[in-house]
Amino acid sequence: MPPRARLVTLTSDIGWAYAAQVKAALLAGGVPPDRIVDLAHDLPAHGVREAAFLLRAMARGFPAFSVHLVIVDPGVGGRRRSIAIETRAGPCLVGPDNGVLDPLARELGLRAAYRIDPGRLPHRSRVGTTFDGRDIFAPAAARLAAGASVASLGRRISPTRLRLPEPRERGGEARGEVLHVDRFGNLITNIRSGSRRPGRGSASLLQVGRRRAGTVPLVTSYEALGPGRLGILGSSFGLLEVAVGEGRASDRLHAGVGSSVRIVRARRSGRRGENANSARPRKRA
Repeated sequence: MPPRARLVTLTSDIGWAYAAQVKAALLAGGVPPDRIVDLAHDLPAHGVREAAFLLRAMARGFPAFSVHLVIVDPGVGGRRRSIAIETRAGPCLVGPDNGVLDPLARELGLRAAYRIDPGRLPHRSRVGTTFDGRDIFAPAAARLAAGASVASLGRRISPTRLRLPEPRERGGEARGEVLHVDRFGNLITNIRSGSRRPGRGSASLLQVGRRRAGTVPLVTSYEALGPGRLGILGSSFGLLEVAVGEGRASDRLHAGVGSSVRIVRARRSGRRGENANSARPRKRA
């Protein structure tokens, strides 16, 4: 038997005070409190591409009767469209048409996208024009949670595409970039972890941005890395990450989302003074 209401997940960069208003709009639209699930409200502000990557990772495993509502919307109040997407796997997506929904929609099998017509939503007085997450997305998601079809929300359109960067791998070398910096300062790259399997004493030459970190270990755990040591390991995303044991790689390497990453498998560790873990990190000039 299908649930009495679809599950509604919330992903945003708006913080908890604004998220509370979105939840109130969902409740007013008839979504039961136990059908609302917070995924994240502390995403980097205006980071559409990073949010798209994280949404795709976070939404995996949620049931087919989910509605994923996303508010990472730097163009709110402007010309960008509000959309709802139907997928072949079952979940529906609601949010701004700025590409943030696209990677997840493609993974789930994009069936059709529709521009949300506010005139088809329950009429409620709006305060300003800068909170479509509360005033448009939430009512639309509530309608879908109650069983309405995506097509009932507006006319069919072609949604904005957003292609996440693909790594380049050749021989023992991989080139990619940082897709996400987590709260620990780990640099999550787009290089698949299966392409670099650590062995005993394995190491790689690492360059992040213009900073050549030298030869660093390729390990399987933070414990193996050790406090203060820079290295590479497979992340829970199935991608390689650059980390500092009990420290912040983002600070050590002055790197962030979009920084280029180059990893070359090394046959042996570099000479003394060339290893990034044998010298103190230099201060930025």
